[in-house]
Parts: sequence; C-alpha cells; structure tokens
Amino acid sequence: MTTVLAPVAGAAIGLAAVPDPVFSQAMVGPGRAIDPVRGPVEAVAPISGTIVKLHPHAYVVVGDDGRGVLVHLGIDTVQLKGEGFRLLAAEGDRVGAGQPVVAWNPAAVEAGGRSPVCPVVALDAPADAVGKVAEGGVNAGDALFEWS
Repeated sequence: MTTVLAPVAGAAIGLAAVPDPVFSQAMVGPGRAIDPVRGPVEAVAPISGTIVKLHPHAYVVVGDDGRGVLVHLGIDTVQLKGEGFRLLAAEGDRVGAGQPVVAWNPAAVEAGGRSPVCPVVALDAPADAVGKVAEGGVNAGDALFEWS
C-alpha cells in the first residue's frame, strides 16, 4: 500500500472534473486532482523516491517499489515554457514525501486563462488500485489517496 500525498493545498476533486481528457478519462492512470489555493505555493513530493522526470509544470517521483506518481501543475501549463515556475529540486534527486519540488503561483496560471487544477496520477495503475480518497479541503502533505 502506498499513501500518495497532496502536493498542494486546496480542494480534492475527482479526475473526471479535470478540464483535460488525458486526465479526466484516466488515460495515464487513476488518481485525484486538487483545485489549489490561489497564491504562491510550493508543490511537494507526493511520495518518497527519486525524481525521474522534472519539468517546471510537472514531475514524476518513483518510489523504491517502482511505483511512479505524476504531479501536473495546472492544465496546458507546458505552454508557459517554465515562466512562473521555480524548480526547488533536480531530476535524479531523492526526495522525501512532502519535500518541496516546484514553486509556482496558481493564481497567475488562472489569470493567464489556464486551469490551475493539479492532477495527481498513479502511473500505469489499474483503475481499481486507488482507494480511500480525500474529499474536500486538503493541505500539502495530507493523504490524498491510497494506492493498493
């Protein structure tokens, strides 16, 4: 069992509510999303492990058990080419669950016409692998879902 933490504070919502079909239809895996608080925040590692992919707008942490969790900071934020994001870790770094990875401002993303909603995905997991999901308000570092 892997406990996946909320990378940012906000309201936990289902992936079906994410305004992007890749996430809303769980094409990359099941999980949850967070409608983040507006204002500058630090997105944290959802599990302990190694950062295997790190872009300003998204990152993947793989645990020692081989399970990877994708955190995507907003929708269509790849188009920002890193503007408004600050890396706090590097690809290849070992991180502890809850350790800051990227600083960003969901309010600025929203002001630019993009959704700041953050999908958190259990990569390549079967649909029924995610359970005990958080509902409503969460803080960064709170349990978001269990991956069995």
